[in-house]
Amino acid sequence: MARPRTVTDEAILEAAMDMMYRAGPDALTFASVGKAVGLSAATLVQRYGTKDGFVQAAMLRGWDALDAQTAELDQTMPLTPEGAVAMLVAMIPAGMSEAENAMGLAILREDMRDPVLRARGVLWRKALARALGRRLSEDARQQEQLGLMLASQWQGAQVWWGFAQKGALGEVIGQELRDWCALVLKR
Repeated sequence: MARPRTVTDEAILEAAMDMMYRAGPDALTFASVGKAVGLSAATLVQRYGTKDGFVQAAMLRGWDALDAQTAELDQTMPLTPEGAVAMLVAMIPAGMSEAENAMGLAILREDMRDPVLRARGVLWRKALARALGRRLSEDARQQEQLGLMLASQWQGAQVWWGFAQKGALGEVIGQELRDWCALVLKR
């Protein structure tokens, strides 16, 4: 009979993501996460097999959370350009440090290296573009394209903010997205 699990997968994978945001995916080890959650490295190896499997499990949990957040925001935000901006600003983790924001790029690398994670990114891109697009245009033919353009602006703005690191991330990004909407949508 298997021993009962004293630490949930959710707690372990949350600790793994926290570790990756603090020190990067390359610094993630079974030992470091085990120490953080009070389990041995061997126990984590039994659960996740390999480091790649461990990283993938943590990242998939992150994708699940992002999908759920996107769906919730899509249901609750107004169907206006400001609603689209509010959705994207809400997806920026509160209190994220400059270092954690920069480490997000290293984490993104993991998404691009793993075909399973890459596929999740493709699905999220479509869902996000649809959710944003219906807030940007009533013309169904333009919605996905406008949504994807705003999402691309949002991603790029976060990268550029990482260089300047001036102003609160959410405020700076929000204003840049509002400026984009005013220019592109001519409203």
